[in-house]
Amino acid sequence: MKFLRLSAAALLLTAALAFAQQGDKKGEEQKSPVPANLIPPAPVLTPEQELKTFKIQKGFRIELVAAEPLVQDPVQIVFDPAGRMWVVEMRGYMPNVDGKGEDAPIGDIVILEDTNHDGKMDKRTVFLEGLVMPRAISLVRDGVLVAEPPRLWFCRDTKGTGKCDEKTLVTDNYAKSADAHKIPSGAAEHADNGLMPALDNWIYSAKSAVKFRYDGEAWIKAGTPFRGQWGISQDNYGRLVYDSNSDQFRIDLIPADYLARNPFLRGAVGANWKPVADQVVWPIRPNPGVNRGYRKEQLRSTDWTLATYTAAAGPVIYRGDNFPTDCVNNQFVPEPAGNLVRRNRTSEKDGVVSAANAYDKAEFLASTDERFRPVNLNNAPDGALYLVDMYHGTLQHRIYVTSYLRQQYLSRGLDKGLHNGRIWRVVAEDRPVSHAPALDKASPEELVRSLSHPNGWVRDTAQRLLAEKSPAAALPLLKRLATGGREPLGRLHALWALEGAGQLDAATVLAVLEQEKNSKVLAGAMRAGEGLFKADAKGPLLAKLATFAEDKRVDVRWQLALTLGQTVDPQAEAAMAKIAFVSGTNVFIRDALISGLAGREDDLIARIVADKTWAKKQPGFDTFLTSLAKCVAVRAKGEETGKLLDTIVAPGVPVWQTAAVLNGLAMNAPASAGRGKGKGKDKSGSAPRVKYIRAQSEPAAFAKLAAHPDKQVKAEFAKLDRVFVWPSKPGAPPMPVIKPLTAPQQARYEAGKQVFEATCAGCHQPHGFGQDGLAPPLVDSEWVAGTDAMLARIVLHGVRGQISVLGKKWDADMPAFNAFDDEQLAGVLTYIRREWEHGYDPVEPATVAKARAATKARAEAWTEAELKKVK
Repeated sequence: MKFLRLSAAALLLTAALAFAQQGDKKGEEQKSPVPANLIPPAPVLTPEQELKTFKIQKGFRIELVAAEPLVQDPVQIVFDPAGRMWVVEMRGYMPNVDGKGEDAPIGDIVILEDTNHDGKMDKRTVFLEGLVMPRAISLVRDGVLVAEPPRLWFCRDTKGTGKCDEKTLVTDNYAKSADAHKIPSGAAEHADNGLMPALDNWIYSAKSAVKFRYDGEAWIKAGTPFRGQWGISQDNYGRLVYDSNSDQFRIDLIPADYLARNPFLRGAVGANWKPVADQVVWPIRPNPGVNRGYRKEQLRSTDWTLATYTAAAGPVIYRGDNFPTDCVNNQFVPEPAGNLVRRNRTSEKDGVVSAANAYDKAEFLASTDERFRPVNLNNAPDGALYLVDMYHGTLQHRIYVTSYLRQQYLSRGLDKGLHNGRIWRVVAEDRPVSHAPALDKASPEELVRSLSHPNGWVRDTAQRLLAEKSPAAALPLLKRLATGGREPLGRLHALWALEGAGQLDAATVLAVLEQEKNSKVLAGAMRAGEGLFKADAKGPLLAKLATFAEDKRVDVRWQLALTLGQTVDPQAEAAMAKIAFVSGTNVFIRDALISGLAGREDDLIARIVADKTWAKKQPGFDTFLTSLAKCVAVRAKGEETGKLLDTIVAPGVPVWQTAAVLNGLAMNAPASAGRGKGKGKDKSGSAPRVKYIRAQSEPAAFAKLAAHPDKQVKAEFAKLDRVFVWPSKPGAPPMPVIKPLTAPQQARYEAGKQVFEATCAGCHQPHGFGQDGLAPPLVDSEWVAGTDAMLARIVLHGVRGQISVLGKKWDADMPAFNAFDDEQLAGVLTYIRREWEHGYDPVEPATVAKARAATKARAEAWTEAELKKVK
């Protein structure tokens, strides 16, 4: 994904070296499109020289904060309450083009200080050294979380020396796929990173499906939907922001954990939202040195600059108080392969965020220095925007380097000049840089006041300290601020500070719900107060929440729909039905409601059918009922489906409701009309697999539906009839005979389950239904049902490009898992072929071994077309 210039001799070598590197694609010609004499040189520049290469938008100025030897190979920074900068130095990254030596213990966590207050760091303290490829840190209580794959440490300085003297293992399964000891694996760019404390008091990571929290006694590790690739941020309202290499901006419009509640809801919207579709970038120097620079779509033919994002890195939502106010809540995202930083101007309507480049065919910041590698951005105590510049010639990790890129590195010396690094800050030219309060010495009263500070870093840090220390003197002040503070953001942070301290009570939440006018604070109170559903306050809280069911503000109803799904209660379900009634065609609210009804979708259908106010069809009503019924269809339980059919054929049920529910239940029906036989072909021309709803006998409702006078009802019933079967039904397929697993196969299945949960579930989810925009479903997948030889190749080398699963196209790439041995991979494959009511044959280790031997020279992931040829 990253680099430039070739000598004439190197140009001749590129094609010949194709398939010589792990990142190569067999048979692909790798010829540089750029004449060698037109590629500018990329020598190692001093910080002062590099500063002159920057082009920044009018009204802003970039300044040097730290450089080598004070800091080397930085990949992340955080600031402590005293304003000191903590830096993760990944000094082992790509010491040469082959990555040999990455497993050397030379990484550091260092503390930088500005002792003379001139805006530049001048003191370096090594807090922790001897680390192998450290990648993230997070300040927690009196210590720091340190990610050193595959371990996550909690490190403390108990003697006040500035150096770590106590290390406690939190988990040995963090960023496991980036373990530098695993050669040739150890994928640095495809593993957990970030460790960002969020508004909700949890610590989140990018490229991860776990979150962490310390409750005062122990570390809590919980699951969360997988998100992003490198870097993670949040906006003023705690919405998580991230990206991937080729996609610059993703945001969870709502906490994504909500949508993971219902495994039967497919394609839910609201998380992993894409605010901007345009991925075009505007570098100011030629970029033939990117990994796929030989492909015509990668570079512009006019000036050989990078055309679109290929290495989007650690983004930030600007929340400081130094930039003009129109920059607040804007997204800034670096593109180190293009040597630039983008500013996306954001806007919001009804809780949905959209964005666009703030400048016409230009970037916020760009450089002509190829070694300028902005890999992370940060808000800071002084309100400015800080840039982490790794200043490293070799950007692409060894696992994905192509022969083309190898020659770029070697021919132009980009593999030389190691262990540099710079930290820059961008400030507004016409505004003074503020001095943040010394929060490390702040009193409880000062910390509470800081929750309303205009700088988001100050608010976040004050909240963390109040939640961690929970000083008694602060509690009444926090409650007063939450219920009557002047600044909305101060009220919001007060609520979450109380939640983090375990001191948020029903009286405070009810008071906020009673008088709050700001929709974001109101939504925050609903979410923060969900823990009270387990207490005696549930009844009064639900009663108050129900009064918002018809609120005109979309974002209030949206959060209410999510919150009500956190409890199983008739009062909550009644309010959810009312929200659905007034929300019409809003798909975000529809999915929010259904996400909280896992296994109870038919109950809400019954409530709606019995409610006469729903009798008249209005826009969105039928889609809502169909979506509920689809969840029932995913489970494909004969008895459950039969009871639902009884509900919709009862006297007085409107025809449109019956048809809408039938439409959802028949979602698995093939296009052709063979009763119970599942014939027909999909668009690709291959026969689709049919998921049958199996019952012990014919449902009583079938006779009524067969005789129904409405044509649409009859048409929908005919589709359902093709997939609803019972033993005595004419033409019904026989019940599948599943051969029991042998003792070794069963043991393999159990071991495979553990590997799946640790490695695969983050994307495909524990329930196997996948995650929209990230990973396709495994349940009922035609690929899971395919040949064992084909499956072995998928896990050994991964999948790239577009692939069709159950009739839907997916673009997310799957990495290789060849670091696992044959026994482990056979176990994972056996697990997915026998879990979720699958009855496919188990996979033997010998099959994986045979596939590994047959494809040992392969480095590229498989395409769909290639996999279809495997027998």
